[in-house]
Amino acid sequence: MITLYHCVGARSFRALWALEELGLAYDLKLTPFPPRFREPGYLDVNPLGTTPTLIDSETLMSESAAIGEYLARRHGPSDLTVGPDEAGFGAYLNFLHMGEATLTFPQTIHLRYAVFEPPERRLPQAAADYVQWFLSRLKAAAKLLDDSGYVAAGRFTMADISVAYALKLGEQLGFADSFPEAFKAHLARMKARDGYQRALAAESAGEPVL
Repeated sequence: MITLYHCVGARSFRALWALEELGLAYDLKLTPFPPRFREPGYLDVNPLGTTPTLIDSETLMSESAAIGEYLARRHGPSDLTVGPDEAGFGAYLNFLHMGEATLTFPQTIHLRYAVFEPPERRLPQAAADYVQWFLSRLKAAAKLLDDSGYVAAGRFTMADISVAYALKLGEQLGFADSFPEAFKAHLARMKARDGYQRALAAESAGEPVL
């Protein structure tokens, strides 16, 4: 049985959504955020103390974008990943990692220095700068999209999950009005998926991060 440790609204939502899209059985353990401080024994499970943590037999993973790729390949075959013999392979890998490294990271800086830190440690200018950094990268990324409605290979893949979580977070933080139209449409399309809705339902009993 696959076990997923997940904080509601955190980047671990990617892993939860991937599990639902693949139709895999899993044990969901909802933890408060941040689990390294608020979930007793969590560091014994994941020494990094980060979320997500996915355990599949002897395999332990903590990177949300990588988890989706792992699940699709380990428990596939699945068309939610893209093979090296396909024309969209490069775009798939690019957007799979862009969703976290380029589009989620700057928002986490904003969260830390505008929301989570106590008032005396907040850095409003840095937080605002990273919002603009996120939006400028999102605008540039929109130029890489085609008219298929997906970020790579002309179909829904784990790269869409990776990017859509970053868009979901941006929407929660109030940035959606500044999204390029292509990404507004992409987020709406992703939120309409049954797998996305099942993931939301699965996490509904937990304590939201925001």
